[in-house]
Amino acid sequence: MRFWCSTLEEPWSWTFRAYPGVWVAILCLVVPYFHFQRRAPKIVDSNGTQQRNFVVGVLLLWLATDWPLGLLGASYLASAHMAQFLIYTLAVAPLLLLGTPEWMARRVTRPLGLYRLAGRCSRPVVAGLSFNAMLILTHSPWAVDNLRVNQFGSFAMDVLWLIGGLVVWMPIVSPIPEHKMTSYPGRMAYLFLSLGLVPAVPGGFLTFASFPLYATYELAPRVHGLGATTDQQLAGLVMKLGGIPIVWGTIAVLMYRWSETNRVGNSTVQAQRASASESEDESQSSTEADQ
Repeated sequence: MRFWCSTLEEPWSWTFRAYPGVWVAILCLVVPYFHFQRRAPKIVDSNGTQQRNFVVGVLLLWLATDWPLGLLGASYLASAHMAQFLIYTLAVAPLLLLGTPEWMARRVTRPLGLYRLAGRCSRPVVAGLSFNAMLILTHSPWAVDNLRVNQFGSFAMDVLWLIGGLVVWMPIVSPIPEHKMTSYPGRMAYLFLSLGLVPAVPGGFLTFASFPLYATYELAPRVHGLGATTDQQLAGLVMKLGGIPIVWGTIAVLMYRWSETNRVGNSTVQAQRASASESEDESQSSTEADQ
């Protein structure tokens, strides 16, 4: 029995395959999370939204890693491989961060010496460069053809995707406030460059390539007659277009919050000016009465 999805030379079949390693990895996330939740500080109110975000993130991680998508991406289809990557980095990672309370993040990172490392990795330039370096590395023909062939290499690729996704989202939704960017325009520019602009370059290369780049998927048994070149072009389209709803949706939310913040700030300033004007008028009235 295999413990992790990796390359197979057998024809594709919809027959269920068990991958216990995936289940163990999921439990290694779920069990500590709810163990910590039971030991939450008494002054902290439980947040149902955070728990739902975490559970949905874990379920999506399971969906992307286990059979059938995990096996399709590891062994048969470049498009499934790319779908896995997007689920890991654009859905699972931000949901896990949004689902982690601040007190839990501090409790986990401080004893392990990860607090300073997380702070350095959450710097926008470091986070953006690290993520895109990981993207290019894990989608290079050398990495795909050498890592996907065995379970340990495939596991390492999945771990790199998850860590890269967590790093790139930390400046936006880190549970530790001092690790987040404070400027709304800065957040929007960061998202556009790190998750919108740079990933489109390798996506375009895959889309317009006239020959298969990955031997793993070129030599794999075909799935429902989908050709290797067509599959690779589909993978490029997934990389280029798949992240648009999440990236631009997040930018739209940030823009709305920025406008609301400015509106509230302007209202406060106007109220202060009106109060100051009323005070001046009362002072002048009292002065004239005394005269």
